[in-house]
Amino acid sequence: MTDTDTEEFARESAARLKRAEEQGLRLAIACRTLVTGAAFIWYVGTPILFAGFEPRIAAIVVLLIFTAIGITHLSLIGTRHDRWWMKYAVYALDTAAICATFALVPISRADDVPQIIAFRAYGIYYLFPIIAVACLSLSWRLVIWTGAVCVICWWGAFLWVAGGMENILSWSDIPPDATRSDYEEVFLSIDFIGRGNRIEETAMIFFAALSLALAVYRARAVFFAQVASDVQWRRERATRRRVSTLFGKYVPAEIARRLIADDSPLAPQQTVGTTLVMDIAGFTSFSSQRSPTAVIEILDHFFADATRAVSEERGVVITYLGDGFLVTFNAPLGIPDHPTAAMRTAERLHQVAAAHGFKIRIGLATGELVSGTVGSDDRQSFTVYGSSVNLAARLEALSKRLKEPILMDRATADGLEPGWHTAHAGDHALSGFEGPQPVYKLARPPAAPVS
Repeated sequence: MTDTDTEEFARESAARLKRAEEQGLRLAIACRTLVTGAAFIWYVGTPILFAGFEPRIAAIVVLLIFTAIGITHLSLIGTRHDRWWMKYAVYALDTAAICATFALVPISRADDVPQIIAFRAYGIYYLFPIIAVACLSLSWRLVIWTGAVCVICWWGAFLWVAGGMENILSWSDIPPDATRSDYEEVFLSIDFIGRGNRIEETAMIFFAALSLALAVYRARAVFFAQVASDVQWRRERATRRRVSTLFGKYVPAEIARRLIADDSPLAPQQTVGTTLVMDIAGFTSFSSQRSPTAVIEILDHFFADATRAVSEERGVVITYLGDGFLVTFNAPLGIPDHPTAAMRTAERLHQVAAAHGFKIRIGLATGELVSGTVGSDDRQSFTVYGSSVNLAARLEALSKRLKEPILMDRATADGLEPGWHTAHAGDHALSGFEGPQPVYKLARPPAAPVS
């Protein structure tokens, strides 16, 4: 992977991860805010359900403040006012608030009931949802932070409560050979603080936080792998598109797509098809009156429109021949009516040439064609060969002498669909062919005849 690829991957990953973290954090803070809002509604509405219950003003204010904090943070996520430390502060504040509730909110209205009962009656499991919700942020650091804050705050609340007790009992006060009555006397005592239980609780919650942080870390690794795969796929697709566009300028576009999809040589394909050879009439005189740059520019525009006409009839431009080209039908792309498709293309090419100020000659021949790639392992070329290729070229050359815009062999004339009318143009000796060959022309001229 190059430096540019690495930078692109880093930017893409950072942008996607930031969006995912923001969405997860929004969901987490929304859940947290709904809980505090629901607690506020329940607490305020409790006197309606339970007669004699008197809500504390301080509790109402605290619930309102925490709900407002959640709404405010929710509105800031993803904005320019958002700061990285805000989520850490909110989770620390929520954890501290729960632990403070255990330490400061009286478990009983009686003065002689120690607050340590809150730790024994309810327990640390109230803190687990905070760690679980922190996972939605996709930040393993936030999960570990929340777990660490839970341990610190829980121990802080516990030591605060235990430090205010006159009498303290714990597991160490149970004798080694304890009887049932010994356990009942210590474990069921209202002064039993269970220091060992707090160690187990905080160890389990921190282990859970580490496990969840590892799960989030692995999820991020999968996320980065997916981003890398997507970036690589888009890069390969763009490269293939560029190569196909560039390659398609030198070989038939369909062949370029096949070679890009599978770089193995194309297997030879033998079929019966129609060959079209086109040449511009009077090109030598045309080019002598213009600069090479101007000639190439004009030819580019003409060949672009001519190639489009060929493609729309499902023909394949095999090669450009200076001021003309070689086109095949039914090789390598299969089409059933190749003689008719070639004839339609011939007429369309005359119209295109006329629009560009050219006159052209075309030769058509139908017969066996073999297509495939030839060359060495280092350099190969796609080509089509067969007697019909040579025959089409000879017919195009003959059209200059006969002053006919389109000439064809008998196989092409016989293969045309009904509606096309041809006429015999005589038998002519053609270089490379034994004996005179029957030659045919259109019974009516195309839109732009040639001289």
